[in-house]
Parts: sequence; C-alpha cells; structure tokens
Amino acid sequence: MTNAASLGSWLLFVPNFILAALMYTLLGRAILGIVVGTDSTNYIWRFFCRVTDPVVAVVARVTPKAAAPVIVWLFGVVWLFWLRVALLYAYLAFSPTQAG
Repeated sequence: MTNAASLGSWLLFVPNFILAALMYTLLGRAILGIVVGTDSTNYIWRFFCRVTDPVVAVVARVTPKAAAPVIVWLFGVVWLFWLRVALLYAYLAFSPTQAG
C-alpha cells in the first residue's frame, strides 16, 4: 500500500468513525431519553447531551418546531447515517481503482 492510498484510507476512516460515534451516541440519547427525564442531572445523560447538542442544534433548524425532541434526535441519527453513506460513496467515486 502506498502512502497516497494510506492517506486516502485515513480520509475516509477518521470522519466515518467520528460520524458513527455521533450517530450511536445520538441513538443512545434517544433511548435513554425515554427512561430518564430531559431535565435529569444524571452524569451519563449530561454526557450524551453535551456530545450530541451540536448535532441536535443543526437538525432542529430543518425539523418542524412541533416535533417532539425525541423525533429530532432520531432524525439526527438518520441524517448522520446518510452522511456516512455519502462519505463512503464519495470515497469510492474518487479513489483510484486497483488494477488486478
């Protein structure tokens, strides 16, 4: 594997890992939000909120205001999933093909 191919792999894997971590943390927030109240002082809940609040803020801008918070969180999971799919598609579209 050449250095260029290695760099190209990192350009996919690092953002993909970050998006996956955000996606699953947001899914955890949605599941935990059913059990724990949204005004809870639980340190796990506060961690989930602190990590995912930037994503929720972006998704809330394009989601109708009448939607419940858990719906906004689940839309965030879907948006992050499709962002990961688009990232993989872009990587495959712009990566050089391996001649066998």
